[in-house]
Amino acid sequence: MNFNLPLLPERPEKPRQSGLTMVMDKGLSTREAENLCEVASSYIDMVKLGFGTGLITPNTKEKIKIYQSAGITPYFGGTMFEAFIARDMFDEFIQFISECGVNMAEVSDGVLPIEHNKKCEYIQGLAKDFTVLSEVGTKLKGKEISNEEWINWMKKELEAGAWKVIAEARESGNIGIYKEDGSANSQLILDIREQIDVSKILWESPLKSQQVWFIKLLGPNVNLGNINSNEVIALETLRLGLRGDTLLSFLP
Repeated sequence: MNFNLPLLPERPEKPRQSGLTMVMDKGLSTREAENLCEVASSYIDMVKLGFGTGLITPNTKEKIKIYQSAGITPYFGGTMFEAFIARDMFDEFIQFISECGVNMAEVSDGVLPIEHNKKCEYIQGLAKDFTVLSEVGTKLKGKEISNEEWINWMKKELEAGAWKVIAEARESGNIGIYKEDGSANSQLILDIREQIDVSKILWESPLKSQQVWFIKLLGPNVNLGNINSNEVIALETLRLGLRGDTLLSFLP
């Protein structure tokens, strides 16, 4: 803080279990990663090397070390996991991420159909050596998942060993826990909140309106993901009531 302004919401210190911010890296260069860490490392908990970018972005291992040196946990997106599983290469997936030096893994079935018990087996296997994030929801437009299924799958994946479950929204923010116009599927989210500890959920929220909605619903220390790399400081001002949308939300 450049000035000790009173009456700001309390934010837990890193490493933290709540108030997490997960940022999307869609192919940043090492220089861009260094610049991101310079200005925002205090506010970033994890960086997802989105979809399959980790397989084709130059200097990926070097970039992973940059994030780790800044106290940020990098990991590969769930779509890359699905690309390996679609080729029956689970062991090769483990070998690849191990060689890259990451200690977190994401398990998802947003596009590739995976029987849920099998998905839980993947989570259990990875949890022996990695911190596991599991993603619940679908990236496919028109595929319906009932609220009961959302809740049941989240519970089972946490029981299987997932550290947090990710509520799917895609990087576009118009599917899964959101409607096509980007507004929240509020009944689904409220149903989930009633039955699952929200500190165990990472809500994908790439759009500012979605971030504001969750902060007002669940407070400044809600876990938010798929944040654009150039919006990290802006999100932190929302959390602290230092932006018009939340300025009056946390004052007595």
